Amino acid sequence: MEKEQAKSLVIQAGKMLCENGLIQRTWGNVSCRIDENYFAITPSGRDYLSLTPEDIVVVNVHDLTYAGEIKPSSEKGIHAECYKLRAEVDFVIHTHQTFASLAGLSGRDINDLTGKSEAVIGNNVPLAGYGLPGTGKLRQGVVAALKRSSSKAVLMHHHGALCLGGSLEDAFAVANELEEVCRKALFARYTELTGKVADDFASLAEYVAETRKKGEAAYVFPAYRSERRFDIIELTPAAGGNTVAVDIRTGLPLDQSVGAPEAALLHSMIYRKRPDVNAVLHSTDAAATAASKIGRTVKPFLDDFAQITGVSLKCAAFDPDRPKRSAQRIVKKLRGRNAVLIENSGALCVGSSEDDAQAVKLVTEKGCMASTAADLYGKEKDRIRFSECLLMRVIYKTKYAKKAQTNKKGN
Repeated sequence: MEKEQAKSLVIQAGKMLCENGLIQRTWGNVSCRIDENYFAITPSGRDYLSLTPEDIVVVNVHDLTYAGEIKPSSEKGIHAECYKLRAEVDFVIHTHQTFASLAGLSGRDINDLTGKSEAVIGNNVPLAGYGLPGTGKLRQGVVAALKRSSSKAVLMHHHGALCLGGSLEDAFAVANELEEVCRKALFARYTELTGKVADDFASLAEYVAETRKKGEAAYVFPAYRSERRFDIIELTPAAGGNTVAVDIRTGLPLDQSVGAPEAALLHSMIYRKRPDVNAVLHSTDAAATAASKIGRTVKPFLDDFAQITGVSLKCAAFDPDRPKRSAQRIVKKLRGRNAVLIENSGALCVGSSEDDAQAVKLVTEKGCMASTAADLYGKEKDRIRFSECLLMRVIYKTKYAKKAQTNKKGN
């Protein structure tokens, strides 16, 4: 295949995966074989929707060398192994797709696929052992899984999935079918435990919340989103409605004829304590709400959660009779993290921009889904080790800070 054609297919694949919710922002990676010696792969830390042919990196299959200043994905070694081990594979997709990520928490392969799933993927999906992103351990785990199975898909423990194909269309079909296989596996586990059939994930999350929560339900804190505008925040109901301008220093509306929303005090306190935060979003997603009802700290079961949300997701209750003290407690639980659970009320997610806060929200919601799935699979103690979470968090923040600074200089 011509080099430029391979680059074009990689760009096309990235857009297709984003459109279908299998990849978001810069997460995951895509590659296409050029010949027996080279493949084209997505660069490290670039948005898929903005990629150009000049951004796609050509890598040597045998020694992983490449030309130019743009760095290829840190998982280039895994892609190279796929091409070396599977002569029939010309396209590789690594995703953090939701249900495949959750299926990896079961701790076992998915076996005995039939019908369409078997035709597209093979008769099983092996689970690769865990390793930190970009490490030899992760690569070795994937290689071992590929060697013991002829499947076109591999689950990556605490991480995501790898989908292989003879073409872009083939690998894309594997990714789509894998998500459905994994969704059915999780819902089947719920049926096995309860004897009931669930229509949506909310039923699974609510079941776990009901079996795990302690005591009476706490007060439900109203959901608002906000953005910093210098010394003012614009506070808007999460469900939509009128925006209120609030003084960050006092937590009071600029227009004194307007009553202060209950969220004003908490949001303004977050901005005062966190100069790095310019946007706050409130997730009332089913999984986040279920986790907040349980009222316990959510630990990372997925490595993107550890990197982006934090080494843990703490929970604090809001007492309407003690609003200032409650707000202080919630802000303290947010320290060093990008999200916090408010008991019985979902999660507050923060970021340096609304786009970054949205990324935190997506990862936090998936992390709460992972906590629910781990409970269902009986793997609630099979979390990523704290030392590994801390290392990933530090590396992610360091790289992100450098990238943000470079972008500022460029602008």
